[in-house]
Amino acid sequence: MKIQSSKEFNLQREVEYGTPEQNKAVKEIVADIKKEGDAALFRYTERHDGALLTPDTLRVKPEELEAAYGKVEASFVSAIRAAAANIRAFHARQKRNSWMDLQPDGTILGQIIRPLKRVGVYVPGGKAAYPSSVLMNVIPAQIAGVPEIVMVTPPSTGGKEGIDPYILVAAAEAGVHEIYRVGGAQAIAALAYGTESIAPVDKICGPGNIYVALAKREVYGAVDIDSIAGPSEIVVLADETAEPAYVAADLLSQAEHDEMASAILVTPTQSLAESVAAEVERQLQALPRQAIARASVENYGAIIVVESMEEGISVVNRLAPEHLEIVTADPMSLTGAIENAGAIFLGPYSSEPVGDYFAGPNHIIPTNGTARFSSPVDVDDFIKKSSLIYYSKEALLRDGQTIIELARREGLEGHARAIEIRLENELKGGNGHGEQ
Repeated sequence: MKIQSSKEFNLQREVEYGTPEQNKAVKEIVADIKKEGDAALFRYTERHDGALLTPDTLRVKPEELEAAYGKVEASFVSAIRAAAANIRAFHARQKRNSWMDLQPDGTILGQIIRPLKRVGVYVPGGKAAYPSSVLMNVIPAQIAGVPEIVMVTPPSTGGKEGIDPYILVAAAEAGVHEIYRVGGAQAIAALAYGTESIAPVDKICGPGNIYVALAKREVYGAVDIDSIAGPSEIVVLADETAEPAYVAADLLSQAEHDEMASAILVTPTQSLAESVAAEVERQLQALPRQAIARASVENYGAIIVVESMEEGISVVNRLAPEHLEIVTADPMSLTGAIENAGAIFLGPYSSEPVGDYFAGPNHIIPTNGTARFSSPVDVDDFIKKSSLIYYSKEALLRDGQTIIELARREGLEGHARAIEIRLENELKGGNGHGEQ
């Protein structure tokens, strides 16, 4: 990894919006699915995934979920159940209730919170299987009260035949019963607009490749989406107390995700920078996904040496990383100065994979610097809110002229008259039904 100063490091980041050819291909797929339904869905699945589907084979059957348990280790089932329990416990604390506030004059103001009715979860099946992402998408939706959760995933995972059994077991453990073996842009379009076999949803969540990301952007407005996720990223803010081997391992834990993943160390300690650089190279030699991780650290990785911890915090806030680890003598004392980070891991034992898999907070976190204005997936992503207004006669008589003043200042006479007619009627002694 290159060691450089913050002045040398380019903090500019670019959001991936795809090539013109990719955008054109996605637009065509979405338009065809919207127009032709199942016929286009099956055609594109055969073209891109080599799978021949019919209305009868599109949906994963209950017996397939049951059979998946026989293809995974009992230890995995125990692990996924333990992780699910932690994720449920964490997200249960986020749930909010509807509320109403009764004023002395009889006015009632409030907010009604309802779950979305139907949510689609996309589970990728390209370079690797991510059963943990099933839990992270599904469990917050369940806690929010979403009654219908549907999952889509490519008909083959990682180039192997069939859906990865670990994904199916995770789905079963999470309580997902409606699963379709389709992926790519065609799956996103099917969720958004519906086909003869797949009913449309209200929101689509979950990561995917560039075609999935572009399709989510294309259908946004017809449905809601969680985000357009970029490659994974980690920043480690560390001082001389950090163990170089730990820091290097955590940087590589994200670098192995994707050739475009970003792994960055920020430190005021030159000796730590040099030790971590050596450790990264040493650990890379034994990493199974060495080619991917090496491309990541060489093209998007960096070790930034700053003059002080204050400068380091400034660099972190400008980067607004997806994952931030603070590995210093007193990490808690620095947390208040961190303004932009998707998830913050404190101390030498809070390694990023602890959050990815088990601790409980969601691992679907804003990327590409969007932690400046967005947040990890949580229960609020699966609810909608309605404002409640009940104005009493007393309140309207008191506030009516003020409302009329504001309406007329905006040139909206109809608004003003809607209030004025009520005031005039009440002052004449009417009862609100046109009677005197």
